Amino acid sequence: MALQGIKVIDLTRLAPGPYCTMVLGDLGADVIRVEEPGGGRMARERGGESDATQARRRSAFNALNRNKRSIALNLKNDDARDVLNKLCQDADVFIEGFRPGVVSRLGCDYESLKAINPRLVYCSLSGYGQDGPY
Repeated sequence: MALQGIKVIDLTRLAPGPYCTMVLGDLGADVIRVEEPGGGRMARERGGESDATQARRRSAFNALNRNKRSIALNLKNDDARDVLNKLCQDADVFIEGFRPGVVSRLGCDYESLKAINPRLVYCSLSGYGQDGPY
């Protein structure tokens, strides 16, 4: 596979980020999806919808997250951040989809991770860019 041996840390949600990391996984990268504890359930099991709608939503979640391993980490917790930092030590790519400023507060911004792994490729996929009202 084209990307065999490439390790990707995935802190994305919604469609663009998971789609990007899905393609990397399809090409053979080792993608590790980091979720909040219980966080993936929102995409997997939304309530108040028909069974058919829920099934489609679960299908989309499963499709976008195929070829990935996952771990649940509460990044507001120091021990969880230590686990993330250990994952990033030998990672090749880090991709996140948070609003501007969130990764700095969580301690997983580019500067923090560059200190751990200077060769890490860092990608931010925020919905509306890194500045502006959103």
